[in-house]
Amino acid sequence: MALTKAELFEQIRRDSWREGLSVRALARKYGVHRRLVREALTRAELAPRRTPQRRSAQLEPFKKVIDEWLRADLDAPRKQRHTSTRIHRRLVDEQGMGEVSYSAVRDYVARRKPEIWIEEGRGPAQVFIPQHHPPGREAEVDFGELWVRLAGVMTVCYLFAYRMSYSGKAVHKVW
Repeated sequence: MALTKAELFEQIRRDSWREGLSVRALARKYGVHRRLVREALTRAELAPRRTPQRRSAQLEPFKKVIDEWLRADLDAPRKQRHTSTRIHRRLVDEQGMGEVSYSAVRDYVARRKPEIWIEEGRGPAQVFIPQHHPPGREAEVDFGELWVRLAGVMTVCYLFAYRMSYSGKAVHKVW
């Protein structure tokens, strides 16, 4: 079973304190680099992972133009809006941008289009409201008529439906 980084750091600290092992001995024991052992011994908490901000230097001058086209698409009929392919083609034809790849344009448009819709107040609201149902407090009850064929004769019966909100269990009774 593989250890998480936090568990590994904890074991390295414990062995360093209990057994008095050196950095080199700890690295050999756990099969990690000495740099990692030193980090475990000096840091109280794990360092957060850094994710690099990727950007396309060739696409940078054209981002404002692409944003303008996407903003203009807000009022355009659905079939007339720009696709990534159409934007790339327009950039090559009108702006003289031959060195930027289609995938760079596609990735930018896929990320930027929903952002523009939200900025303009037309996108779906990013809202989540959790529901909290304490045990035994809330339930849903419903009554209704139910037609049943009994011995070949259509008979009206009454249905009682009860559903508990916390567990989702339901009880139904017909009479």
